[in-house]
Amino acid sequence: MNATIRIILLTLIAFGVVSCNDEAAKTPKPRMYPKVNYPIAYENAKFDTSFCNFTFRYPGYGKIVQDSFFYQDKPLHPCWFDINIPDLNASLHCSYYKVTKDKNLSSLINDAFNIAGKHNIKANFRKETIIQNSYGVQGILFDIEGPVATPLQFYLTDEKDHFFRASLYFNSKVNPDSTAPVLKFIKPKVEEMISSFQWK
Repeated sequence: MNATIRIILLTLIAFGVVSCNDEAAKTPKPRMYPKVNYPIAYENAKFDTSFCNFTFRYPGYGKIVQDSFFYQDKPLHPCWFDINIPDLNASLHCSYYKVTKDKNLSSLINDAFNIAGKHNIKANFRKETIIQNSYGVQGILFDIEGPVATPLQFYLTDEKDHFFRASLYFNSKVNPDSTAPVLKFIKPKVEEMISSFQWK
């Protein structure tokens, strides 16, 4: 047997030994997203507290949590709160401002647009919808598409004394593919909150 045939046979035997390994070939697992358990049976709750001068309806599975940041033993503002939705790992951050000389309506509206505008770098698209409900409440809804921290924001005002702003946050890394179905579920609830909103 000449040297060339011997090398070929040894090479074939080596390949055979390597290919007979018992371990299965490792292939990457397909990307998966966590299962979401959507709340099914619920009744709307009414937000009507002594620390805010407005009311609205919101889903009963939401939990109102008053802002816990304090300054000199008092909350930064008594009418700052979150609506937490644990089942969907989401929160609606809400803040209220009384329109004053220092905090005038123009500056508050500009702030709302600036906060929404901060997402322009990552946003694919931003839709602005004018709000005008049957209780005379006006404002704008910002619907922001793309990998952004707050895909849904809005502000409401009577254009005289009151200004309310809210932003929807997901309490996880932003991934539009996984949050899109949840956002689709939450958006009508937010729109119902807006349509039922009225000043006291």
